[in-house]
Amino acid sequence: MRPQAEPVVHIDDARFRVTEWRFAPGAETGWHRHGHDYVVVPLTDGTLGLDIPGGAQTQAQLARGVPYSRSEGVEHNVTNAGDAPLSFLEIEVVDQAPEAALTRAQLATLERLAAGFNARDLDGVMGCMAEDCSYRTATGELHEGAAAVRAACAALFAAWPEAAWTGVQHAVAGETGLSSWRFRGRDAAGNAVEVAGCDLFTFDGDRIACKDSYRKAG
Repeated sequence: MRPQAEPVVHIDDARFRVTEWRFAPGAETGWHRHGHDYVVVPLTDGTLGLDIPGGAQTQAQLARGVPYSRSEGVEHNVTNAGDAPLSFLEIEVVDQAPEAALTRAQLATLERLAAGFNARDLDGVMGCMAEDCSYRTATGELHEGAAAVRAACAALFAAWPEAAWTGVQHAVAGETGLSSWRFRGRDAAGNAVEVAGCDLFTFDGDRIACKDSYRKAG
């Protein structure tokens, strides 16, 4: 049985948790899932062993004073795979500023929307929209209300049996979002189209209140 790594909590408040992890050779943290974004600052050089779900194992080299960051959701068991003791600081962002948390949620909504369009998933698309939403197509047609927006998306999927939005990039500032993309598709008559475009969004919280589409002519 591996020895247990020693956690020493230095700060634990409403915003941050700072824990110093001390590992004897071969010591482990035990399996855990990170519930927050975090930064690791190595206090020593060393080699981390990482047991990850599915039975895989990997290693990571630590360099004293060289930090790295990870997002919430990481699941693993961390071990000291070297012959000498090692330690690092783990800094968890327990409660992000409300504005930052909302921006992340809005970006996640745009990612789900793009995935929904590429999967031709009407339920997935509408799950990103606010109850009182609107959609202006690239040809200028305005559809207001969830039922009308759903019907417009269904018509779009029917008109383009083959369609993909590629190279998608998102940005959010306040209540405004922007997605740029390149559309490649083939209509019901078999005509191929490739065109660049973008969507301008207005948010209601983390849901889309308005989707306004634009594309280059020709």
